Amino acid sequence: MTPPPHRLLQALDRFNAAHPWDHNAHYHPWILRRLPGRFGSALDVGSGTGDLVRLLATRADEVRGIDSDPEITSRARLLTPETTAASFTVADAPTGLPAGPHDVITCVATLHHLPFAETLAAFRRHLAPGGTLVVVGLYRPQTATDHLLGATAVPLNAAAGWLKNRGRSATPPVSMSARTRPADMPFADIVRQARTLLPGARLRRRLFWRYTLTWRHP
Repeated sequence: MTPPPHRLLQALDRFNAAHPWDHNAHYHPWILRRLPGRFGSALDVGSGTGDLVRLLATRADEVRGIDSDPEITSRARLLTPETTAASFTVADAPTGLPAGPHDVITCVATLHHLPFAETLAAFRRHLAPGGTLVVVGLYRPQTATDHLLGATAVPLNAAAGWLKNRGRSATPPVSMSARTRPADMPFADIVRQARTLLPGARLRRRLFWRYTLTWRHP
């Protein structure tokens, strides 16, 4: 007989699948609050279907989104009105970053797909003096604090899915069609390497299995 805890987890998985919501888009308003009211050039790395690029374009003179997936990049172009000051390119990070310098660089749920130190160093090189880097990333739970925060997020995740979908079953939003993979770096290693490469960087664990990193280029 299947143990009750296992049956409970299966039921929770089915509930979450029926009431999906985008954890990354949840942090888009938070990202915008970290940025100036107006800025020149912005770069979004791992732009997916372009939701964040379109938001950045309401404040920027020009936004470039790059993603390694040609299919999702084509979808981003189709979803973006022609009048939007944004463009999308199929490119690999960190080697294919547009030269810049950029006043803003954002990277959401993408850094764990890339060589961590090499990518942060490339962001530093491509960021204009006084520019802002904002990362929303994933980390591998390791400590008691990590697991406690993850456990706290479980019921909140289900509640958010229920509320956002108004209690009805739904299909996942198009933004959730990007390829995924689990993170392999624990938060402590992320903090140590980030603060070495980006002195003064601010990092914090967040709900829904995410962390944030913000840095202002001197």
